[in-house]
Amino acid sequence: MGLGGYVSDHTKFMREYLEKNPEQVTEQRAGRALWWDKPQDLDESKRNLESKVPVKPYYYQTDV
Repeated sequence: MGLGGYVSDHTKFMREYLEKNPEQVTEQRAGRALWWDKPQDLDESKRNLESKVPVKPYYYQTDV
């Protein structure tokens, strides 16, 4: 427990739900792997950062 022993209603609900439905933990991990946990290419990330074009302070200003 954290901060003075307070546990929100949502946290209580989720703990109870996952206790009753342990298969959801596996489903949650599979979903996370599908949508979020992707292998990272550091060289590609570096190239993407270096190739960014600075944005003008006023987006619609045409004269520089």
